[in-house]
Amino acid sequence: MKSNMPKIDKLESITEIHRLLGIPGPAHPLISLLDTRDERINLSRLPVRYVTTLYKITFIRKLAGKFRYGQGYYDFDEGSMVFTAPNQIVGSTANYKGNEGYSLIFHQDFLQGFPLAAKIKQYGFFSYATNEALHLSEQERTTVSAVFNIIQEELNNRIDDFSHEVVIAQIELLLSYARRFYKRQFITRRAATSDLLQQFEELLNAYFREEKAIYDGGPTVQYLAQQLNYTPNYLSDMLRSLTGLNAQQHIHEKLIEKSKELLLTTKMTVSEVAYQLGFEHPQSFSRLFKSKTGQSPLEFRAAFN
Repeated sequence: MKSNMPKIDKLESITEIHRLLGIPGPAHPLISLLDTRDERINLSRLPVRYVTTLYKITFIRKLAGKFRYGQGYYDFDEGSMVFTAPNQIVGSTANYKGNEGYSLIFHQDFLQGFPLAAKIKQYGFFSYATNEALHLSEQERTTVSAVFNIIQEELNNRIDDFSHEVVIAQIELLLSYARRFYKRQFITRRAATSDLLQQFEELLNAYFREEKAIYDGGPTVQYLAQQLNYTPNYLSDMLRSLTGLNAQQHIHEKLIEKSKELLLTTKMTVSEVAYQLGFEHPQSFSRLFKSKTGQSPLEFRAAFN
């Protein structure tokens, strides 16, 4: 049967993106900064949905219309940032005229030889969804604009022996600021994160109450994030900002809580408790229990008997 899903194009290089946009090739083959104030740039010429091998950092400084990512349109506040990693589905921009901002695109090979090549995978916001964009305050917008201006100046005017190192330093600074600003965003939206924690706990309790673990295995971060309409990384980072524990640690805490309850209120064997909680192998359950409590399941039960 023929699929109705639209075709997803794959863009392999920055040069290919420049060609599609109808602008001259990049000064450096592995990095480019697109400034939407440049009248030659028509971002709507890009495919509606596409995948690249590139990192992309989009900064929307002034919004006059809508931005399209993937299959939907998203209205962003002025001063928003979106981060995408290689092999993620992104999309073209619609109603772009009058918008101001930057799109910094770079190949992972541009980072080779620098610590950022390995460190960049630690920035979880590259896996956030577009509805989890970073919304900047006025002061934060000024800070981010200054960094982009330095990158633009280096790429446009100073391609020399030092420009690569300078640009790498600015990208790393930009990512450090983004991490700081996301933490601020989690704090300033504490009401929303408090509701999230309650929803997360209720979802976990329902998972065990309905005995889903027996048939589907233990709850996963992926499952819980999907139920709450977040990406796994964003969910974990929000929970960490609120409680100090990420999503996986919360799951482990709940597993230990439920296992203690079963060990003390039923006559189930350790293997039966493990099965009830979704563990395929009792040994895995016993290792987790001991790592969290300092006792084996049998030692814990004996201490209360």
